Formats: sequence, structure tokens, C-alpha cells
Amino acid sequence: MARMSEQPARWTKATVYPDMWADPADDPRNSEGVSPDGELATLADFLAGYRLTLRMKCEGLDAEQLARRSVPPSTMSLLGLVRHLAETERDWRNWLTTDEPLPKLYGAKDADFHGAVADQAVVDAAHADLEREQAATHAALAGHADLGERVGRDGVAVRELLVHRVEEYARHCGHADLLRERIDGRVGQ
Repeated sequence: MARMSEQPARWTKATVYPDMWADPADDPRNSEGVSPDGELATLADFLAGYRLTLRMKCEGLDAEQLARRSVPPSTMSLLGLVRHLAETERDWRNWLTTDEPLPKLYGAKDADFHGAVADQAVVDAAHADLEREQAATHAALAGHADLGERVGRDGVAVRELLVHRVEEYARHCGHADLLRERIDGRVGQ
């Protein structure tokens, strides 16, 4: 039996800093060199980092682990987050246009979380959906390099949309940290 002062054992790849997800030299989010120049490049860099973090949090888990709910009554799971962010990427494209909104990927409200079931086909589809929707949103935004440009029915500034994307991924990466720790004890970094 462990004494109260002892910390529980946690699984980690890190050897230099055992409380980290990966040693800094092995962390693919760390880069050598200067930071990006300009607001657009900085926002894109932060977004790429959070997207990579979400993928890392899902690595090495099977369909059951990815679909495992946090705590009742929550429907949140890592797989649900992947599906939710695919749905959110699609919805952001609706902000850019005055055309008819794109249909929901998964149907009714919260179907992204409710449909996150322990089935490898659902996992594979969710990852493919997220990759496709991210690429489509990136392509749609490529035509709007002026961050002050107002777009869509509501006249949202492109800057606001980009910052909101970073915020959405950052918030859900925090959720992913807690979900992953509950699955196998691996903690965030």
C-alpha cells in the first residue's frame, strides 16, 4: 500500500522529466528557431500546435478507450472531441459565406458526442472527417488574408474567426488532458 506522501505511478514516455508527456527534445510541438512573423502566421502556428496536441492525446488508444465517457452525466470522450471539432470546422465555414449553411456532419445537436461509440469504423471516420474539414476550412480561409475583412451574413472579422479556432482547440485540448489522464494516467504537458 502506498504511503500518503507517495505519488501514484503514471505512464509516460518522458525520461528526463517523468511528469511530462514527452521529453522536450522529443516533443514534435517544440521547434528550434525563431517564432513566426506576423499575426496570421502566429495564429496558424498556435492552431497547428493545438491540432497536433489533440492527435497526441488520442495516440495509442483503442476504440473503447477513445469512446470512454468522462464522468456521468457528461457525454464527453476523446472520440467525441474529435467528432465535435470536425463539426465545428464545418460550421466555421458557414461563418465565411452568405450561402446556405453546410449540413451538420452528424445530425442533431450533440450527435457528435452521442455517436462517439467504441467502433473502429467510427474512430477511423471521425479522424478522416476532422482532417477533411480542417483542410476545407483552411482552403476557404486562404482567400481571406486580410484579418480585418468582414465576412458572411454576420460580418465577422476573419481575425475573430481565427482566434476563435485557436481558443476552441485550446479549450478542448484541456479537456483531452483530463480525459487521457482518466484513461491511463498519462498527464498533459
